[in-house]
Amino acid sequence: MSIRINLLPWREARRGRRTRHFYAWVALMLVLGGGLGWLMAQVYQHKLAVQLQRNTFISDQMARLNADIEEVASYQRSAAHLREQLTVFQALESQRLDTLQLFNDVAESVVDGVIYQQLSKTGNRISVTGIAENERQVFEQLRSIAEQPGLGVPSLSAMESDPQGAGRVFRFSVEQKALDIPPGALASDSTPASQRGAQELVP
Repeated sequence: MSIRINLLPWREARRGRRTRHFYAWVALMLVLGGGLGWLMAQVYQHKLAVQLQRNTFISDQMARLNADIEEVASYQRSAAHLREQLTVFQALESQRLDTLQLFNDVAESVVDGVIYQQLSKTGNRISVTGIAENERQVFEQLRSIAEQPGLGVPSLSAMESDPQGAGRVFRFSVEQKALDIPPGALASDSTPASQRGAQELVP
């Protein structure tokens, strides 16, 4: 007597179990893959946020640096402007001191009996027209001019009799020296010239 066993239901059940296991593993892989993808997305999102913060920080620092550079450039322009003003001021101060020195030298140089009629200046060249009682006073006047610290050696250009008979009219020119004179060392006015008899000073 033979026994027949129908294995078809068992095989169907085993196939069903395997199919369910397969789908379960597929679902698990999908969940794990989705979770891993989400985690990686979060990591990249965090890195992107950090990089954006760095970019913002760098942009802010560059803006501050540009502002500092512009401020330094403004200071440099102001310093250059101040240097120009200082140069102009020094030039004006030098001219003022030269003028004071010239008036002092002219006032100190006038000898008795000599009257300056006209004085003009072109650059450092001083031209003087005066009148003296005689030739001796003319030469004494030239010698007195040469002894002044701010004037060079005078050059007599003309000497003739005064048409009105008042003496000798003479003309001479002299170079003004560039002296290094500290401020305040010169007299503040040239009134001695009037006390010595100067009649007209034409700058």
